[in-house]
Amino acid sequence: MLKKHSVLIGTTVSLSLLFIAMMVYPGGSIFDKKTVGFDLTKNFISNLFGAKALNGSDNPARYWADAGMIFLAVSFAMFFIRFSEKIPQKSAANVIKYAGTGGMVFAFLVVTPLHDLMVTIASTMFLLSIFYITVFILKSNLHFFKILCIISMLNFYFTLYLFSFGDLVYLPIMQKITYFSMIILILFLDYFTTKEDFAK
Repeated sequence: MLKKHSVLIGTTVSLSLLFIAMMVYPGGSIFDKKTVGFDLTKNFISNLFGAKALNGSDNPARYWADAGMIFLAVSFAMFFIRFSEKIPQKSAANVIKYAGTGGMVFAFLVVTPLHDLMVTIASTMFLLSIFYITVFILKSNLHFFKILCIISMLNFYFTLYLFSFGDLVYLPIMQKITYFSMIILILFLDYFTTKEDFAK
């Protein structure tokens, strides 16, 4: 029973820890160092990981956020391992499994000073796995998931586009949208797909 719900439990714990981190974040954003608290439209999740908040105060959010990222990375890695077992083609299953779990190792490292590099590596590996999953979804009869996969990937690509070109106005908002769209996609794929869906 616990194994069946492990991705959901881990993701829920992760989101709870990140929410606490947002609640205790002292303040400051790239737009205004003097703001108080965490603003979903102005702050990045990475603001939670620093020893100091952007307003210069000690940052108690750091420990909650680091723990949240550990749970998120482990939960997503479990998903990729589990989902790969549903794919009949071994080479594709291996890409989903190893690129997905490898990406999650780098995803956790976004909490370090190597944040930008880790985002690039983790995103590339994550999207490679999601791309392979999407290909198999498109070959299946899972019509709702076809739409969900495409929308989730477009969100992610658009967010990476904003990140690459330094568009800081919309990036904080798109970051949250992308996080939630990928969490929803992964939870739905985990619960509502089976081996039989891909056994063609």
